[in-house]
Amino acid sequence: MKLRILILLFLSISISAFAQQNGTLLKSQLPKVYIDEDISLHFLSPEPIQYVDISTNNMLGDIPLENVFRIKAVRDSVSNLNGYNKSLGVVTIIGQKFIAQYDLWYAHDEHQLKTQIEILPINTSPLEVGEIPMSDQELRFFSTEIFKDKKKNKITQTNEYGVTGQVNNIYTVDDYIFLDISFKNKTNLKFDLDQLRFKIEDKRILKTTNVQSIEIEPEYQLFSTESFDKKYRNIYAFKKVTFPNSKVFTIELTETQISGRALKLQVKYSDLLNADTL
Repeated sequence: MKLRILILLFLSISISAFAQQNGTLLKSQLPKVYIDEDISLHFLSPEPIQYVDISTNNMLGDIPLENVFRIKAVRDSVSNLNGYNKSLGVVTIIGQKFIAQYDLWYAHDEHQLKTQIEILPINTSPLEVGEIPMSDQELRFFSTEIFKDKKKNKITQTNEYGVTGQVNNIYTVDDYIFLDISFKNKTNLKFDLDQLRFKIEDKRILKTTNVQSIEIEPEYQLFSTESFDKKYRNIYAFKKVTFPNSKVFTIELTETQISGRALKLQVKYSDLLNADTL
């Protein structure tokens, strides 16, 4: 029975892929979805929605959340259709890595009306324009998997003002680097985070030379934390970076007070090259 289900699933995906090849898709091939003017339909996207197009004025929609698109029929418009089971137009939803299109029809039968639809891979086409970055969902998945791992290789460690900073592990996935970073506060004073900054700096700074520093913003961080009492751990994802051996990747933690505590971690380029692969 399981084998039969897998075969049917494979066939349905293959047929959909064949229909969407060469970038062409007919309206008759679009999934048909029924709506009316009294019930809002919610499309649930697996990743943040970047753009939505509603082809006619027969429908009204918005994006109340980054991965939710809400739509319903416009009462004044559908009253001129002279009956039900009429096409209202096409809705196009674009995420970070996909495009999905649906043919929306006006219906009255409550058995046909749905309140939410999950956007499934079988109903999407990839956006293959240049290099495809990871979606937030993918970055969150890998970051969560790393956070579950309790193994600590202690890539580098620093102690300042009763606070210990440590890079536990470094991982790579495709063109992304994931840093597993933790801090321990050994004092009785809560640590209020001002900012955590990431830079590529000169390994040795001489007084007679200018400091060459390049700040790098993470593409994703697993948690947003403003303070911690004793322990803090987070996963940060970066696009692949390269730099010469004369420079280091630095992590600076600072506190929000005027005389706040601060410490700096340094990661060598060789540590990035020896990162584990997920």
